[in-house]
Amino acid sequence: PPPPPPHPPPARGRGAGYTPQATTVRPSELKVPSSNLTTALAGRVAGVIAYQRSGEPGQDNADFFIRGVTSFGYKKDPLILIDGVELTTQDLARLQPDDIESFSILKDATASALYGTRAANGVILVKTKEGKTGTPIIKLRLENSISAPTRNVELADPVTYMKLQNEAVLTRDPLQPLPYSQDQIDNTVPGSGSMIYPATDWRQELMRDYTMNQRANLNVSGGGTAARYYVAGAFTQDNGILKVDKRNNFNSNIRLRTYSLRSNVNVNLSRSTELIIRLSGAFDDYKGPVWGGADMYRRVMRANPVRFPAYYPKDDEHMYVKHIMFGNYDAGNYTNPYADLVRGYKEYSRSNMIAQFEIKQDLSSLVKGLTFNTMANTSRYTYFDVNRFYNPFWYQLQNYDTRSGEYNVGVINPNGGTEYLGYFEGPKTVNSVLYLQSTLNYTRQLGEKHNVNGLLVFIMREAQNANAGDLQASLPFRNLGLSGRATYSYDNRYFTEFNFGYNGTERFYKSKRYGFFPSAGVAWTVSNEKFFEPLRRTVNNLRFRATYGLVGNDAIGNERDRFLYLSNVNMNATDRFATFGRDFTYTRNGISVSRYSDPTITWETAHKANYAIELGLFENVNFIGEYYTEKRNNILMTRMGTPATMGLESQPQANVGKAEASGVDLSLDFSRNFRRDFWIQGRVNFTYATSKYTAYEEPVYENEPWKSHVGYPLSQQWGLIAERLFVDDYEASNSPKQNFGEYGGGDIKFRDVNGDGQITNLDQVPIGFPDRPEIVYGFGFSVGYKRLDFSTFFQGLGRETFWIDAGATAPFIDYDPNNNYGEIGNTQLLKAYADDHWSEENRNLYALWPRLSPTLSGNNTQRSTWFMRNGAFLRLKQVELGYTVSDENLSKWRLKNLRIYVNATNLLCWSQFKLWDIEMAGNGLGYPVQRVVNMGLNVTF
Repeated sequence: PPPPPPHPPPARGRGAGYTPQATTVRPSELKVPSSNLTTALAGRVAGVIAYQRSGEPGQDNADFFIRGVTSFGYKKDPLILIDGVELTTQDLARLQPDDIESFSILKDATASALYGTRAANGVILVKTKEGKTGTPIIKLRLENSISAPTRNVELADPVTYMKLQNEAVLTRDPLQPLPYSQDQIDNTVPGSGSMIYPATDWRQELMRDYTMNQRANLNVSGGGTAARYYVAGAFTQDNGILKVDKRNNFNSNIRLRTYSLRSNVNVNLSRSTELIIRLSGAFDDYKGPVWGGADMYRRVMRANPVRFPAYYPKDDEHMYVKHIMFGNYDAGNYTNPYADLVRGYKEYSRSNMIAQFEIKQDLSSLVKGLTFNTMANTSRYTYFDVNRFYNPFWYQLQNYDTRSGEYNVGVINPNGGTEYLGYFEGPKTVNSVLYLQSTLNYTRQLGEKHNVNGLLVFIMREAQNANAGDLQASLPFRNLGLSGRATYSYDNRYFTEFNFGYNGTERFYKSKRYGFFPSAGVAWTVSNEKFFEPLRRTVNNLRFRATYGLVGNDAIGNERDRFLYLSNVNMNATDRFATFGRDFTYTRNGISVSRYSDPTITWETAHKANYAIELGLFENVNFIGEYYTEKRNNILMTRMGTPATMGLESQPQANVGKAEASGVDLSLDFSRNFRRDFWIQGRVNFTYATSKYTAYEEPVYENEPWKSHVGYPLSQQWGLIAERLFVDDYEASNSPKQNFGEYGGGDIKFRDVNGDGQITNLDQVPIGFPDRPEIVYGFGFSVGYKRLDFSTFFQGLGRETFWIDAGATAPFIDYDPNNNYGEIGNTQLLKAYADDHWSEENRNLYALWPRLSPTLSGNNTQRSTWFMRNGAFLRLKQVELGYTVSDENLSKWRLKNLRIYVNATNLLCWSQFKLWDIEMAGNGLGYPVQRVVNMGLNVTF
């Protein structure tokens, strides 16, 4: 689909000739102590739903949506435009707040009408700074941060681990041998460092308590009447909290270095012609463990704490061994996360370079108020990664003499380890985008009261992917589009606007390829009426506005299904082979069809309506309240009712889905100077966004209407209703049969919703809130006295449900559902489970964890209300204290401005959930969200 034009319409303040409203964010509010800009969005912008699930450097992007999600397609996030160029979430994350001139969110149909087919999910519009006439101004920002997890998962001690694993075996099958002897339990002392009775704190072996990160930004701006410039460079280094083994000659801790450059140059070629050159580049250099930071956390949770130490010290027998003697057990196929950390490292490099050429031509000499603008942009993106690692030598305890206490250590795999680095190349990605755009704009004031504006935008776009993997993906992506806007205002009181987009896409058949998407809006500034004059000292602004429009979306279905009107046929399908010949030795592959041609597939459309009120009080209080509705039609879905007698090899797709959304966006701002030396500002934002299916391709549930998706939110989850735990085996055998594997006393008892005498998937009902928050809010204030300033910001969310992953946290088992590890693991025991579980001695029917088991219980890992948790929280997101040095001292140092500050993020969090940081939701065993304390310096020369 075509990307949008590079420049937004003129500002839409009070009295402007436009009815839609762009929600703006001050760039200073985006300056948080983080190298990732997306982490600053939650709670700061009305209409944006945002949350962060991980704190791993390079993998810590926040998920964000504008007014929730109302599409089933692969593209749910908003369109991101930086200087008019469509970019990714990763590019937004790497953008420097120092370089931002304006940051806006476009939400309704008229605001996003000019921005192409992908604007159905909203638009994030960012404009970078340009130079201003004057002497050069040099600004420098330096920061150093201390980063640590907000909360770590608390694990049971090794002795408790062994006792309860023995209990898990006994309570399920008393005849099975116990995994740990009483002698081992009695002699295991946590923290003793014993090689005979190891008690390994894997997290202590692998993780540090904190790490330090650095950031620097330098920009220079200035110019004369003929040319102006803004040049900036930035460097950030984010480090992980993994430890480094000094016996290796490489560092496997996470280290992400990001370099960014930007150059914006404006040249006046004549009084009516302006040339703009924009060059920018962002470059990531990453080094870290082979498996990644989040996976190292998961491996810590999968490792047995008492079978072997992380490594054995060298003894007389192994004095000349040149490798680390990693501990292991049995055949050497158990998970040793320490070995996985230090055995090698991964490097990746990511680059994105953008070059933009733009000419602005004032044509007022021909037609007053007419301007022409043309722009060409090209971008190049590359990525590659390399892994270097060696194969560990595994050792285990041998020949232990209980009398003398002497023991030997023997190698398990003498021929399996290596003392040199191997090499493995990962994927390589290269793509390029060429974008051309021309705009014609007409703005004219007719008389004293009439204002008219007209705008036409024409675009062309071509994108190419190297290493695409198949013929269709290797073909260039080419698009054309035309959009326009016409506005009229009378006396700064009454406003009307009409927009259209005539956009094309290659995904549909030629009769469906182009779509026409109109929108319109009206506004009334009541405070500019004569009858309102007596109230203006109290109510300085009162404005009503309403918009309605149609928006198209072609990012439907699966991203790999590029041409939906063509069949996808494999002429050499290995799973459709046949064997011939007298001796059946001649084999030929067959033909398979993964998609059938359908020329009727067309645009997903969204009818959007927005109603808003703007209120200003006493010149220092501003309130904006918006209510919106959205109806999505023609959502692409896979058909469910195709009869087998049709003989289709794959199920066809059709535009049969429908959904609706509604919500409110509220924002309140306060700003006042009480005295010359004292000021205060405050802001409150609130967003509520809900959705529901209105048509969904699914079986007809005549007897189980609760299974239908219709009427429920798009991110609603279905599960079983857990009543309690079974008292004993007798109750379990005399209750409705639960068809999810073996179960008995102490296991979860589910409700037979349909009353058929057994528990099946038909008993699953909608449970909890959606797993994406429907409410996000934020509030904070800033206060200044003389040269001292202080600010704080709170952020929270509500109406979100998540589930503890019962499979991943089930103690003692080898949990590897996707066969990612290829090793034997014994999941650690959470202290919360050890303290609160059902047992023969304590038959707590409402314990946190059911009866222990040495194997994974299919019954207890079903999605149900038992492990359902409320995801609501309130977080002290940011606190900052700053001091600006007086002008008298600055003149001595030849400086224009100097500000020293200390700030922190994620300091406190209030929620009902205590096992891990609640914002991580069900990802609690991954790399934790970070608490950051930061010191910084802003200098202007």
